[in-house]
Amino acid sequence: MIRFAATSFRYDDAAPWVLSDLDLTIEDAEFMVVVGPTGSGKSTLLRLINGLIPHFSGGQLAGDVQVGGRSILDTPPTEFAGTVGYVGQDPAASFVTDRVEDEIAYAMENLGIDPMAMRRRVEDALDLLNLHELRDSALSTLSGGQQQRVAIAAVLAASPRILVLDEPTSALDPGAAEEVLHALTRLVHDMGLTVVIAEHRLERVLPFADRVILLGGDGSVDVGTPSEIMEFSPIAPPIVELGRLAKWTPLPITVRDARRRAHALVECLVERAPHAEPSRNHKSVASLDKVSVSYGSLRALDRVSVSFHSGSIAALMGRNGSGKSTLLGTLAGIVRASTGRVEVAGHDPVGISAAERIRLVGLVPQDAGVLLYAQSIAQECATADREHRLAEGTTATMVAKLIAVEDDGRHPRDLSEGQRLSLVLGVVVAPKPALLLLDEPTRGLDYAAKRALGAELRALRDDGVCVVVATHDVEFVAGIADRALVIAQGEMIADGPARDVVAQTPAFAPQVAKVLQPLPFLTVDEVREALWAES
Repeated sequence: MIRFAATSFRYDDAAPWVLSDLDLTIEDAEFMVVVGPTGSGKSTLLRLINGLIPHFSGGQLAGDVQVGGRSILDTPPTEFAGTVGYVGQDPAASFVTDRVEDEIAYAMENLGIDPMAMRRRVEDALDLLNLHELRDSALSTLSGGQQQRVAIAAVLAASPRILVLDEPTSALDPGAAEEVLHALTRLVHDMGLTVVIAEHRLERVLPFADRVILLGGDGSVDVGTPSEIMEFSPIAPPIVELGRLAKWTPLPITVRDARRRAHALVECLVERAPHAEPSRNHKSVASLDKVSVSYGSLRALDRVSVSFHSGSIAALMGRNGSGKSTLLGTLAGIVRASTGRVEVAGHDPVGISAAERIRLVGLVPQDAGVLLYAQSIAQECATADREHRLAEGTTATMVAKLIAVEDDGRHPRDLSEGQRLSLVLGVVVAPKPALLLLDEPTRGLDYAAKRALGAELRALRDDGVCVVVATHDVEFVAGIADRALVIAQGEMIADGPARDVVAQTPAFAPQVAKVLQPLPFLTVDEVREALWAES
């Protein structure tokens, strides 16, 4: 049991309160979801549960937080290790071994678990997270989503009574995310585990939640069932936005609930269904011709031939480990093809200088923070202007469109994961390279930030930039992509208009498409426009 007793917290005396006078009890065997805008304090609330705040972060804490009857003020975080399992936004940062199975066993070794029990728990964790085939793999060879599953497995293997997860599905493909959430739900229902999750992709987690904690960003907190909170939450998944538009009461939380109410809406929209736009005849900016990439015995790309064109947004989709990041790295010139030919604006990206490559290709990797090295947001923007030979303030203007930060003197490492990603996006996008590559760009972004990012990408597309986005965020793809490509085990298995590809692929279909099928609507905005046109 977790008890927040008149809890308030801020990081220093001059800062605003992140949490203000919070009174909340989280019961045993409860599945709680924490939601709120980027930077609203979700990670802060989670880190209070095991005492990382204030013991490691510092700051001013008023009131108390009690976990299992023990106050975090009087108990060091190490003493909560057997009770509270914590997985942060950057799971790889917690790895201490080189191999999957060793990493899962490591925490239990520190807790002195009996070797026989340890062996059984490792197998259970591998089963729960579907990691058997990766048990002997080096952690450095795994995709971001695979690393995320390993981090969760390592924490679960220690059998904590409370599991705290910060953006646990952000790097997972839709199928893997559903498997993880179903596994956690089984542990809640069958084993009495308490789960507290902070998540931006509410379309994934709300159906599993018992209650929702909504952070207002100004210290305010609301708590209730998913239906109660979604009645007024400014952060809502597409299915709730569709329910608000259609005036359904109560609001649906699952696709099944929405489909049962959608008959009248489908009949109203049947004559207004959108169609895939014809492809534009723009010039080729980048191409792969029978390209293969191997890492030892692993074939990451297998004779892939594909072209990308100016003035377009292409979404690259597929399961974790399918080869998406490798394809982007090959286009960016940081991964060398084993066979085949790679061209970007008529050049082999591996064979040109770094300065030339930056003017042609902009790449935002999954771990976007590796591109930040200055001591403040303002310094990052000024440095980018100088290095990219841009007019003073160009980068800062772009960053301001993506991220709301009142103090540009803050260190980038003090930003939330979503804020830090937005800063990197602004730095990379500002020079408007001919080819822009984004690897999971919506990790840590709330819906408003994703809409802002989508608007900027569409503006770049309209200026002739070729944008390629590798992502598991099907809702983001539905809103921005002209074209969708699906890769599996290094092979391209689908390539066509985004509307056709995602609507016909159950694993990658957005919520609106699932509710309104067989009509080819993908977003709430499309439904709204059709209803307005009809009226």
